[in-house]
Amino acid sequence: MIHTPTALGNTDVEGILSLIDGFKNQKVLIIGDVMLDSYLWGKVDRISPEAPVPVVAVKKRENRLGGAANVALNIQSLGAIPIICSVVGNDPKGQQLTQLMSENQIISDGVVLSNHRLTTVKFRIMGNNTQLLRVDEESEEDILPEETQQLLAKISKWIESGEVQVIVFEDYDKGVITPKLIDAVVELAKAHRIPIVVDPKKKNFMHYKGVTLFKPNLKELREGLKLEEEPNTPEKLHAACSLLCQQLNAPMILATLSDKGIYFCQQGNDGQMEYGHFAAQVRNISDVSGAGDTVVSVAALSLASGASLAVAAWLANIAGGIVCEHAGVVPINRQELINQATEELSC
Repeated sequence: MIHTPTALGNTDVEGILSLIDGFKNQKVLIIGDVMLDSYLWGKVDRISPEAPVPVVAVKKRENRLGGAANVALNIQSLGAIPIICSVVGNDPKGQQLTQLMSENQIISDGVVLSNHRLTTVKFRIMGNNTQLLRVDEESEEDILPEETQQLLAKISKWIESGEVQVIVFEDYDKGVITPKLIDAVVELAKAHRIPIVVDPKKKNFMHYKGVTLFKPNLKELREGLKLEEEPNTPEKLHAACSLLCQQLNAPMILATLSDKGIYFCQQGNDGQMEYGHFAAQVRNISDVSGAGDTVVSVAALSLASGASLAVAAWLANIAGGIVCEHAGVVPINRQELINQATEELSC
């Protein structure tokens, strides 16, 4: 394995500052499952007499953008311009979701309203800044063929505008992304030479053929390749990612390893595999929710800005760790990322 800082080549503080500055005003097309993250925040100081469960005295209610919409928040926080293309229910929660997008100045003219499905909502009960329970309200079936066509028309308009620098598929297996949609978008993106970055889930895992960068976690890697055991050693991880590169015809793989950091591999022009690993930083972990959204956002913008895969992985690894120190799903803070990246390079 290759470890920091040797995998970063000649990258220095000035180079990282220039890279992050280059994120500004890039337009990122985000395709996937948007959802409403609904929070009940409160204090716990007793156990219920009715059952062995904590009683949460509610102090605050809050709605946040989640799923692919949280990727949009991360992209925006880094100085770039997110464009969301998705399908939500034509229901009160869908109205709340689109209103939140508007309030956050996120371009949402690519959102299709459906009369046939629920808007996905994740209800989180937070007691003493710790998540105690999550309740999901959602539809998981694929969107209707006519809805796929509506969504594809909106996606095509943005791709053909010539304004988009990178495309992100943010797949949560809620039915917005279908094999037909993937095939059409990959074909369009290749015609316009736009890189595609994928944050996959199980259902469509092997359908993302021909994308630029594929970012599974360990569980997704095992399930997607139907491996008998988790690829939890350098040798097994390298073999699994090499196989994935070949089967997807995707030149770059970025695998998040939870508390073990991040792994990357890339097929070189000579067909040889180049690979490396960055360990996770020691942190006070509060909540891992949304960390994958942050990792894919930083990786996508880094590649679109001309960074090597190693640099993109290194910076994404730092960003993912930062958001885990906050309770609930939160986007990356740009200045915090700059501070920690420059501090690590200066050591």
